[in-house]
Amino acid sequence: MTLNKTDGGSTVRRTVLPSGLRVLTEAIPSTRSVSFGIWVGIGSRDETPELGGVSHFLEHLLFKGTERRTALDISAQIEAVGGETNAFTTKEYTCYYARVLDEDLPLAIDVMCDIVAHSVLDPADVETERGVILEEIAMHDDEPGDEVHDVFAEAIYGTHPLGRLISGTEETIAPMSRAQIESFYKTEYLAPSIVVAAAGNLDHDLVVDLVRRNLDLVGGGTPTPLRPVVAVPTRAPDTVVRGKDTEQAHLVLGCPAIGRLDERRFALGVLNNVLGGGMSSRLFQEIREKRGLAYSVYSYSSQYADTGLFAVYAGCAPGKVEEVLELTRAELAAAATKGFTEAELARGKGMSKGSFVLGLEDTGSRMSRLAKGELLYGDVLPVDELLAQVDAVTLDEVNALATDLLTRPTSLAVIGPV
Repeated sequence: MTLNKTDGGSTVRRTVLPSGLRVLTEAIPSTRSVSFGIWVGIGSRDETPELGGVSHFLEHLLFKGTERRTALDISAQIEAVGGETNAFTTKEYTCYYARVLDEDLPLAIDVMCDIVAHSVLDPADVETERGVILEEIAMHDDEPGDEVHDVFAEAIYGTHPLGRLISGTEETIAPMSRAQIESFYKTEYLAPSIVVAAAGNLDHDLVVDLVRRNLDLVGGGTPTPLRPVVAVPTRAPDTVVRGKDTEQAHLVLGCPAIGRLDERRFALGVLNNVLGGGMSSRLFQEIREKRGLAYSVYSYSSQYADTGLFAVYAGCAPGKVEEVLELTRAELAAAATKGFTEAELARGKGMSKGSFVLGLEDTGSRMSRLAKGELLYGDVLPVDELLAQVDAVTLDEVNALATDLLTRPTSLAVIGPV
């Protein structure tokens, strides 16, 4: 089954193979490159507590060798044509991707499909990558500005998978066996849960044919439906402080928010922009520009299928934590009770539209949009339709969301010498 859609001068096509695997492409003839990605709808929230970090562990291992290629072959073949490969794991999906010249797309598809479908998971490689991942975990612990967000997620979700580290911990990675990783690989990496996406100077039918021949995964005939929306338990509001000998104190203050399918997600984007999304935002102006209390201060939202987070981050001198928190809470309260202005609404909309369109200036971001649209939303909305959704946001909607969201009980995570 193949569907076509015109999107701002380019053509988006979608084909579902008999195995249930989906292939989406966006043809952009004006470019000379192609980005190709294999997106698996499995992430860290799908792991048992004992296998915490297995998705990320597997991501590492798939680049270590297949039945036809060594780890060196995998990197050397792509780099020999000036291309690049990489991968990443999130809480709800894992992505393997390559970017190459248009003429080298068949090679990229061959290599990337090979690593996803035919990894050998050599026992020696498992031990090598175990050491690499443990070092990665240790390195993360040395970056308090990153770690504090994980501490905050744990403060909200507790032992729920959304509250656990994507990388796993030393307690889960150290004893994890090759057999456990292979079982996860064979059980979860199935064709119906996978989306293949490509964008650039390409031919859709050729991409489909190459994927069909190279990505021979076990199929089920019907694509996996969207991740189900379920009730995600959250902990009571809490304050978690981790004392560390750092120059700055890093803090995150926030609360549970809305999921990515909530119709208010566009209003949330506008709200976030105005409150803490840029240099003109209320938080940046009040805390950094007027008082010089922090170099970095911003708000952000994280959205999942069935829940989300809204939070404010700031890094400041340890002695300024109380003042920064007081100002942050005051700004949140003012937004909740007094709302925003028409000028702020216009600026917030402009930021949303501009960042979205400017983010589509390369084939990698366009490839990601195809895959995320299919995997997370069940459709790839045209750019003009997404911009219209932002334009349709009203001041009343933003203010109502602010009243709802910013009056919720908050949790606080702090890392530093406090």
